[in-house]
Amino acid sequence: MGANGNGVTTPRSPLARILTEKKGNGICHDDSAKTVKAQTIDELHSLQKKRSAPTTPLEGTQGAFASLSEEERQRQQLQSISASLASLTRGTGPKVVRGDPAGKTTQAVAHVAHHHLEAPTISVSDSSLKFTHVLYNLSPAELYEQAIKYEKGSFITSTGALATLSGAKTGRSPRDKRVVIDDTTQDELWWGKGSPNIEMDEQTFLVNRERAVDYLNSLDKVFVNDQFLNWDPQNRIKVRIVSARAYHSLFMHNMCIRPTPEELENFGTPDFTIYNAGQFPCNRYTHYMTSSTSIDLNLARREMVILGTQYAGEMKKGLFSVMHYLMPKRQILSLHSGCNMGKDGDVALFFGLSGTGKTTLSTDHNRYLIGDDEHCWSDNGVSNIEGGCYAKCIDLSREKEPDIWNAIKFGTVLENVVFEEHTREVDYGDKSVTENTRAAYPIEFIPNAKIPCVGPHPKNVILLACDAFGVLPPVSKLSLAQTMYHFISGYTALVAGTEDGIKEPTATFSACFGAAFIMLHPTKYAAMLAEKMQKHGATGWLVNTGWSGGSYGSGNRIKLPYTRKIIDAIHSGSLLNATYEKTEVFGLEIPTEIEGVPSEILHPENTWADKQAYKDTLLKLAGLFKKNFETFTNYKIGKDNKLTEEILAAGPNF
Repeated sequence: MGANGNGVTTPRSPLARILTEKKGNGICHDDSAKTVKAQTIDELHSLQKKRSAPTTPLEGTQGAFASLSEEERQRQQLQSISASLASLTRGTGPKVVRGDPAGKTTQAVAHVAHHHLEAPTISVSDSSLKFTHVLYNLSPAELYEQAIKYEKGSFITSTGALATLSGAKTGRSPRDKRVVIDDTTQDELWWGKGSPNIEMDEQTFLVNRERAVDYLNSLDKVFVNDQFLNWDPQNRIKVRIVSARAYHSLFMHNMCIRPTPEELENFGTPDFTIYNAGQFPCNRYTHYMTSSTSIDLNLARREMVILGTQYAGEMKKGLFSVMHYLMPKRQILSLHSGCNMGKDGDVALFFGLSGTGKTTLSTDHNRYLIGDDEHCWSDNGVSNIEGGCYAKCIDLSREKEPDIWNAIKFGTVLENVVFEEHTREVDYGDKSVTENTRAAYPIEFIPNAKIPCVGPHPKNVILLACDAFGVLPPVSKLSLAQTMYHFISGYTALVAGTEDGIKEPTATFSACFGAAFIMLHPTKYAAMLAEKMQKHGATGWLVNTGWSGGSYGSGNRIKLPYTRKIIDAIHSGSLLNATYEKTEVFGLEIPTEIEGVPSEILHPENTWADKQAYKDTLLKLAGLFKKNFETFTNYKIGKDNKLTEEILAAGPNF
């Protein structure tokens, strides 16, 4: 059968044609088609290509390529790619051709001049004598073939997912991420203590860019993805990803928004470009380099360079950082959050660090999933930045996470998982390669995903914390200033083990629940959040998914069914009408009663047998909050610094 469902071969003994019954409207539904005669595999492939070619008519002369012939359209497309791959020390881009060098039908395209940059020209080099083969926006099936054929460590699992390895780096390298500091970014970005932004100069970036581009141009073939970020059509960003691995191309195919054939024809020049030369290390003797890995952002050039790491998440989060810079310039708030919507159109945002239950609680079969990780809040409402999900796989089970389990099928990328050699069944509990095993899949693989991934203005903003100290209430209604304070704090607690087996909670703070990715000072995002919440009447909530009745080791984890009841009460609006009382120290408003939740657990002090131990632990956590917030106290926002004072007053008081 052909890719589009039509027959492509003639059986030796054709079966009798099957006729379907006529329906009530008199239309006979007939899925048969004329057989296709092909004498060779090449003929068959050429027919498949014709059948899969876009049939959408061009809109007159409106698009950039609308009035062009197919040959001219491809030439301009390749010219754009050649310009992207141009070296800084040569006056022209590489000679590019479209297609796999192993293919028999690849035709060369004329050398494309490049005049984007004024730079010294080297007359002749070996790289000028070869073609760079461009594998442009390949389908998942084509990328599977490339990975299986040419990338060692790529396998098809029993469910049809592509299992692959990311090399030595199985997670992000935040200490190797650099941002170019110039006259603009020096004033705009958040630098210094607590900031994720580590500076580098323009010259060093260009040295690394040259190294990455030269490496990519030296290869027989490169993969190019042209895709979008942000489902809001008015504010979407065009991105180009140039990479050396089919795995990286498939990963970004899943994670970014996939253009329609017509959108691809009219794609034009990208707004941002990634050069992923992760197999090739940076030069450690280059200024600012501290290892053989370097992830470099140049916001003025709107380019990103990756050297020395093949972990695909660097591309995803690198683009998220870019959105954290570009969107606020348009008065759009970028958020590291999950988002879902009820059948009545009520939208909720979920913020939370690892282990807080963000994915579990934002995935609700009674609600539509807008997205699991990255969003924008504009005057139009909320929109997902991405076109896919990047789910953790460690200890994944069908019972706990059925949607993620079922999404791991053909088209999904599985990173660094271990599987049985013969059956290819994945052992999700095996941490042999890393605990950070991941699955990347298109958001359409989730049954209740809302496509397009947009929604109205949020009604509730839910901040999740897994408090292993056991002193935060299961749920608190926050004032606007409290929402800003806890949003900037970004608190959760991890359970850390010691050598003698004693385990105690360790507080973790990540500004805006995503400090590794934000570009501006956290208070700027907080001020935008407060403005939008106030304008659209959203309510802030702090939900503790951690311990009650004592700290980790003595208390108990709050039961998930209770937390779900709390979230349900927030969604329905019933919690707004509850009776509230205020706690000491943190000054949190807590409800006295929630349907389906034992009232005694709503105030954490009630669950502690040792009341003095509760108070001591409460003061300890409050002290950690205050110490963490010292980083932000010197930053002035609002008229007469009033806003800063309100945020500080919303913190713990003791």
